Amino acid sequence: MQNVKVIIWGLGAMGGGVADMLLSKKGVDIVGVAGRGKKIGTSMYDYIKTEKGNRQDVIIGDAEDVIKPGAADIVILCTDSFTKNAFPRLKFIMEQGINVITSAEEMAYPKAKEPELAEELDKIAKKNGVSCLGTGINPGHIMDMLVLIMTGCMVDVKHITSRRVNSLSPFGPAVMEEQGIGIAVDEFKKRKAEGTMAGHVGFAESIGMMAEGLGLGVEKFSQDMNPITTDVDRKSPYGYAKAGSCAGVSMEADATLTGGMEIRMEHPQQIEPEQVGVQTGDYVIIKGTPAINMVNSPEVEGGLGTIAMCANMIPQVINARPGLHTMLTLPIAHGIMGDMRQFIDEDCKIVK
Repeated sequence: MQNVKVIIWGLGAMGGGVADMLLSKKGVDIVGVAGRGKKIGTSMYDYIKTEKGNRQDVIIGDAEDVIKPGAADIVILCTDSFTKNAFPRLKFIMEQGINVITSAEEMAYPKAKEPELAEELDKIAKKNGVSCLGTGINPGHIMDMLVLIMTGCMVDVKHITSRRVNSLSPFGPAVMEEQGIGIAVDEFKKRKAEGTMAGHVGFAESIGMMAEGLGLGVEKFSQDMNPITTDVDRKSPYGYAKAGSCAGVSMEADATLTGGMEIRMEHPQQIEPEQVGVQTGDYVIIKGTPAINMVNSPEVEGGLGTIAMCANMIPQVINARPGLHTMLTLPIAHGIMGDMRQFIDEDCKIVK
């Protein structure tokens, strides 16, 4: 069996991280990278941590030149957060007859906000005999699938609290801007009122996924965000918040499901939380029989977690029946320490 062939579209922090991870694995080759601007015509190794060594070079090209029928078994798309923005790229990839995994947060459960686009993506995937999945650490795993996995050992579920306290320090300039790091509180409130404060993208998707997994519907949903101000100067590799400014965003959401069951989501994220005595962590608290109180502290680092989820789900997506998938419809994510080819159904591979 040939190695699994992967194309990466978008070689930023996430795409570059996926490249580094795949280069450390057996049974998989990166056969192309799609990019834009000044990156086109340059080497993939100019933008990742792994040194080229004696590996064959991979030159970054325009998507239309790199992503062609038969070019790869799967494309990893790391360019967008929102389904509407990712849609034309996903459509293009699938129309070339290639499977796709995207890190776009809304694509973890796209019918939560874009049901019509989700239906269209499903049709495109089935028409072209391929599979499409959106995943990441959150949404996609920590605040939703992990919760559902824990309900598997419960007789009944009465109330769910999913909490993730994380550090934004490892993230780059784009995230610092999106989360308002270093801006004045008044500016935060202005952006919030205008709808230009991104905050966390994914609460509606996580709740929709959990509701479906439990066999229930979402009857009510609301979310809010507030600034996390700092009393001391804080500095991360790509962000700076002086005392009195915003060091992060505290997100929360509440949902009522069919029959009255409630879900509470809490997600405060900030740069250098330990500097002010905040311990990061992931928490699953479920009231029911038996009760669940699971704590993982410190947090699973968001960047590394998303990179790993995208890479580790490659076999499941290649093996899947054609269509739009979520983490609910595929076998669970797990680490791949051996040869990736051992997890691939050869009859499902596109590149022979």
